[in-house]
Amino acid sequence: MTGRFSTTRRALMQASLGILAMGPALGEEAPPTMRVTKDPSCGCCGAWVDKVREAGFTVQVVETANTNVVKDRLGVPAALRSCHTAEIGKYVLEGHVPVAAIQRLLREKPDGAGLAVAGMPVGSPGMEAPGQPDDVYDVVLFGAKTQRVFARYRGSQEI
Repeated sequence: MTGRFSTTRRALMQASLGILAMGPALGEEAPPTMRVTKDPSCGCCGAWVDKVREAGFTVQVVETANTNVVKDRLGVPAALRSCHTAEIGKYVLEGHVPVAAIQRLLREKPDGAGLAVAGMPVGSPGMEAPGQPDDVYDVVLFGAKTQRVFARYRGSQEI
């Protein structure tokens, strides 16, 4: 009986170590750290960062009064610019991109430089305004030569 118990215990320990080695969600990699460049006086950017952190992302915030330098370096088209720019893995996130769209981007890995939500739509993450109707807005997948709608949202809900 002792031999059988120790074999079972050993097998259980090996299985447990195997599960731990599989990563955060049974084989899924944890997302890379996100680097967000924002203006130090922008409150909506901070609210967006809070939402991204609540979803489990590790975020490093860099504050600068001249965010356009980063946008220029990363190739964010002028028509898609917003108040903050994030970098995660090989992708750029411009503006109030919903967490679900970021997760889909990282899961599907489409060809492109990143996602953008132009302007500051009411109801987008970090831009909630109680008592005001949520805007409908596009999350755009952009690259050096192309732009296409990746998802459409009303507030925080994909439509």
